[in-house]
Amino acid sequence: MIPLAKPDISAKEIKGVVDVLESGILSLGQKLKEFEQQFSAVIGTSFAVGVNSGTSGLHLCIKALGIKDGDEVITTPFSFVASANCILYERATPVFVDVEEDTFNINPDLIEKAITPRTKAILIVHVFGQSCDMDKIVEIARKHNLKIIEDACEALFGSYRGRNIGTFGDAAVFAFYPNKQITTGEGGMIVTDNKQIADYCRSAANQGRSSNLQWLTHDIIGYNYRMDEMSSALGLAQLSRIDSISGKRRMIAEHYIRELSSIPGLILPKVYPESQSGWFVFAVRTRAAIRDNVIRKLQEKGIQSKAYFYPCIHLQPAYIQLFGYQEGMFPVAEKLSKETMVLPFYTALEEKDILAVKQALTESMAELQG
Repeated sequence: MIPLAKPDISAKEIKGVVDVLESGILSLGQKLKEFEQQFSAVIGTSFAVGVNSGTSGLHLCIKALGIKDGDEVITTPFSFVASANCILYERATPVFVDVEEDTFNINPDLIEKAITPRTKAILIVHVFGQSCDMDKIVEIARKHNLKIIEDACEALFGSYRGRNIGTFGDAAVFAFYPNKQITTGEGGMIVTDNKQIADYCRSAANQGRSSNLQWLTHDIIGYNYRMDEMSSALGLAQLSRIDSISGKRRMIAEHYIRELSSIPGLILPKVYPESQSGWFVFAVRTRAAIRDNVIRKLQEKGIQSKAYFYPCIHLQPAYIQLFGYQEGMFPVAEKLSKETMVLPFYTALEEKDILAVKQALTESMAELQG
């Protein structure tokens, strides 16, 4: 079996975690501070705040920007559900805008039509590591005095016009789940140039504790969203190998594109000259009528694959129940959700594995299309 994903763990990561365990300081130590400092330096922001998940990070960004009951936040229906759920946590309303077929990302040309007097922010998602059109989105946000939150949970290593993803909005969030570019097991990181946002998020992630860190002094109502020291040590070790990891992922993506380009009926991800993908997954498309059967046939041949993102957020049962969404409301996102599948993608993927995926895809597609 060729798995869908596998974390890149070396002896350095193992030693870092063991060192923390042997130190006896498993939380609220120096490793988190080091990880935050080094991560902000890599991304190019003034501040970074470690949290226990990307979802927690997005929730804190919503809180930090003062988004509340009755407010609206424009976002995409083609994403992991957390990017919309974090808006609902504060009883605000996610307002979905359809996406671009080529990039999978929110269509900036449709955003202004969705703005109302209640709109407070745009929460963009750099889907699969491919940057949104930030020039247009930043221009719209400035014109209408809206905040921007970047969900960069899939976009580490990505850039737009030479500038790192995560540096365009008021705040951005990265995630480190085991299938991400680097992992801390579970975990996430908020980045921002705004000290007020950083201070709020750091306090709120630690039960609202005051900045003087007095044990039982709490300035605000907070949460237990802390990142522990083992996760931080793992992240530090991963971050030290960031050039090697990102280079390998880019090479594997390029190898896939070369090998799979000749398969009839398969649409490969596009690479855009103004941006560099973070290569979270390798997503391909085929006809909706055969997509699920392709996945099944690959599984039978020992190749893991999965539909992404199916169904769209607005067609999830909870969202239909809350808002009454129906199929056909966001046709491009719905089309992509029925056509898209991801293939095995991780740094240890070898040439023979890519060729095995190619052969299995070629045979499966030919059989189903024939």
